[in-house]
Amino acid sequence: MSIDVDRERFVETMKEQADIGGTEDGGLYRLTLSEEDKRIREWFTTQMEEENLDVTVDEFGNMFGYREGRNPDAGTVLVGSHLDSQPYGGIYDGAMGVVAALELVRTLNEENIETERPIEIVNWTNEEGSRFQPAMQGSGVWAGEHALDEQYAQTDAEGNVFEEELERIGYKGSVPAEPQKEYDSYLELHIEQGPYLAEHDAEVGIVTGIVGFTWGAITFCGEADHSGPTPMHYRSDALVAAADVITQIRRIPGTFGERTVGTTGYIDAKPNSINIIPEEVTFTWDIRDPDPDIIEAARERVLTEAEYASEREGVDWEYEDRMWTDPVHFADKCVGAVAGATDRLGYDSMRIFSGAGHDATHMHKLMDTGMVFSVSENGKSHSEKEYTSWADCYKAANTLANAAFELATE
Repeated sequence: MSIDVDRERFVETMKEQADIGGTEDGGLYRLTLSEEDKRIREWFTTQMEEENLDVTVDEFGNMFGYREGRNPDAGTVLVGSHLDSQPYGGIYDGAMGVVAALELVRTLNEENIETERPIEIVNWTNEEGSRFQPAMQGSGVWAGEHALDEQYAQTDAEGNVFEEELERIGYKGSVPAEPQKEYDSYLELHIEQGPYLAEHDAEVGIVTGIVGFTWGAITFCGEADHSGPTPMHYRSDALVAAADVITQIRRIPGTFGERTVGTTGYIDAKPNSINIIPEEVTFTWDIRDPDPDIIEAARERVLTEAEYASEREGVDWEYEDRMWTDPVHFADKCVGAVAGATDRLGYDSMRIFSGAGHDATHMHKLMDTGMVFSVSENGKSHSEKEYTSWADCYKAANTLANAAFELATE
């Protein structure tokens, strides 16, 4: 048996959520625990209550909507994603997974379908990690990967404390931020955020796992001096050393394989004046691959390059590891449910490994987990240029609904 979500209603709901924090250029500015985040949470609460879901908010702000099944003792099928965005991000990233989960429940209610297992939909707090770090914060706390008090104490760039901001917007719940019931499985829908589905003319992605990654920062310390009278051989230029390593972060992945990627996304140079030799520079690395051995090898190469650069430029250096996640391989049961849904619905699909982290990274440690990807036009994401056609959005949402329905009726 297959179900069919209401395409028109799904699209209208997507547009409705996109108005909350929408930008003039068609993107989204909805940072975690901002006023816009408060408004979208209020909107989501209303949507869940209208579907007669049992709505709860845990002490870290994760939001849940529970729909009973015939067998209350059977493990619950959890479905969802996140509603926060990057600064000037797109309207699909994360939010489509939450809207699709909501549409699953609406479809079941509309058709008066009772499932064997309960179904619960979720909005995870701070998946993006753009205002508070780390990324995937709410699901990480819930899964026991992060200590609650440590995450409460995190601050943003302005010094605002996470727990205080959570209280300010009214979404510090009373339920402990940990599983309150037995869960059978977790499914998440997301845009691919890459070009592979479009390049292979696939309509839907059957996600088989998520790459692992390492984040860290390197700081070079040299000597500030006047840029005019200081001879080149007298200089200890922290920025030149940093530039050498940043170039290598771009080049090192090519020595490992097609799926290895490396990025420097943050640089802070001091004193940052046009006529002063830079004294201190901090920059980050972000390296990802499906193979943990390659991730570690690439990280070691970056640190070796930093050592070489420090010697060439006569500067001191230090580094900080900020985050590490192992690659994730999803459960055959959930991958099979997604694949079966695409077959029944007649969608062209392909199996794909995710190049970005998702809340499913933490869920797979607690329950069988799987994901559905929609096509990302030109692979654009974390940008106002992010775009997925409504036809592709609908196919992915319909796939998610049918895969979740299969898991819930086992």
